[in-house]
Amino acid sequence: MRGGSISDRLTSLASTVAAWLFGLLWALPLLYAIWAAFHAASFATNFDLLAPPTLANFERAWSAAPFARYFLNTVLLVSGIMIAQFLICTLAAFGLARWTFFGSDVLFALILVQLMVTPDVLIMENYRTLQAFGLIDTLNGVGLPYVASAFGIFLLRQTFKSIPKELDDAARMEGANTLQTIWRVYLPLARPVYVAYGLVSVSYHWNNFLWPLIVTNSVETRPLTVGLQVFASVDQGIDWSVISAAALMTSVPLMLAFLLFQRAFIQSFLRAGIR
Repeated sequence: MRGGSISDRLTSLASTVAAWLFGLLWALPLLYAIWAAFHAASFATNFDLLAPPTLANFERAWSAAPFARYFLNTVLLVSGIMIAQFLICTLAAFGLARWTFFGSDVLFALILVQLMVTPDVLIMENYRTLQAFGLIDTLNGVGLPYVASAFGIFLLRQTFKSIPKELDDAARMEGANTLQTIWRVYLPLARPVYVAYGLVSVSYHWNNFLWPLIVTNSVETRPLTVGLQVFASVDQGIDWSVISAAALMTSVPLMLAFLLFQRAFIQSFLRAGIR
């Protein structure tokens, strides 16, 4: 008994140490970026604990590229996509969860199949479609392929199916129509799931790089990811302190959003079981 207890403690200690080591290894690039961003270029690779911190790198990065415009483009793009996804996915998920019609199971199966198709496979066809509509180098063109999300429809459908149908009947007895029932019954009960899905959508499109790089050609439409790549190109010269400051500056809003909503993010996926 005693030997087993010591063995369990050693195993637990080894697991804890290994977890901390892997966590530190994962965080090393971020820790380096923070160090380099707040120190002069001469200390970017010279880790002197007595080196004086500075904000000059952030000032140089902000003035060297139109990051204000990049931030505005990214916020408009991410917000527009998220609002469109909430609207389309909510209506589609409600119809699949509560209405029985011919081909509903086949339609839902096709949506699940779409989950297995990566967006990169459709880049060529999406580009040709946007070119035909004259939407190349526009924010609408960047966001249009993502306004309907198979993952969002699946997640909300599973959530709506877990809501008792008696609430629908009660809402109808009060004179509510379908849209009023969705607004007053389903949306409040599914609020944690919307928060979690909103974070997933925002983080994905905030960091999306390949598709905006192909579609955008001007400062007026570039998001942060493309703008940061242009800023950090070899033609601009390599100053790791300034580049780290720019990278940290563009990623901080996303990290703060996750820290603020991480509890709702985790709980929503624990509650959204497959039914």
